[in-house]
Amino acid sequence: MRKYIATLLMFFTVGSIFAQVDSLEFKPKKQLFKKTILPLSLLTTGILLSDSGFEQSLHETAQGWVGNDFRTHFDDYTRYAPVATLFIANVVGVKAKNHWFDQTKNLAVSMILTDVFTRALKNSIYKIRPDGSNEHAFPSGHTSISFSSGSAVYEEYKDTNVYLAYSGYGFAAVTGGLRLFNNKHYISDILAGAGVGILVTKLVYHFDYLWRWNPFLKFKDVTLVPRYAQGNVGLYFSKSF
Repeated sequence: MRKYIATLLMFFTVGSIFAQVDSLEFKPKKQLFKKTILPLSLLTTGILLSDSGFEQSLHETAQGWVGNDFRTHFDDYTRYAPVATLFIANVVGVKAKNHWFDQTKNLAVSMILTDVFTRALKNSIYKIRPDGSNEHAFPSGHTSISFSSGSAVYEEYKDTNVYLAYSGYGFAAVTGGLRLFNNKHYISDILAGAGVGILVTKLVYHFDYLWRWNPFLKFKDVTLVPRYAQGNVGLYFSKSF
């Protein structure tokens, strides 16, 4: 439990530091605290539910719905669906908040930082997966990555296409649910993973003005979107003729 509390304090501290940095910049504040309420609430709820009787009961109920033999690898693909959504939307010309290079930059930074934080927590918090495969259950990596990229989709399209904006969170929710039904994670692992992914992306987008640099503003017919899989980073490339 001490480690869970330390996790929560770490993210509160990170948010506090970023808020102080924000106050020193010329850019007006964008109510950073309001942006972190949802992810910190998810993270807190995950910590409080971890190893609880309610969590165990819920997991048994979920396994009863699908059966103990239920297994699918669909979640290995849905976790990257928001990335594909962002790429396809760029190709077909859906208006976004940022230029494709800035989208790529923010998405790549968000996913890499999310992966780093998630792995660090997994390695420092001992929690056995429900199927007993290892002791790195908390938080869910599939869920954190999918909610990180899903948050990027939301940030880019919330003002131009609300359905597309929320589709990223939809894919992320499906991913988290499948991790539960696949007997790989408890509900607390999923909630915490969602909190980590959303929080990191919210912070990256809030402070993106600190690293504003775009050498491709004059090249409107070229699109690059990051691809992240199994710890490897790549790029999707598209050019219109």
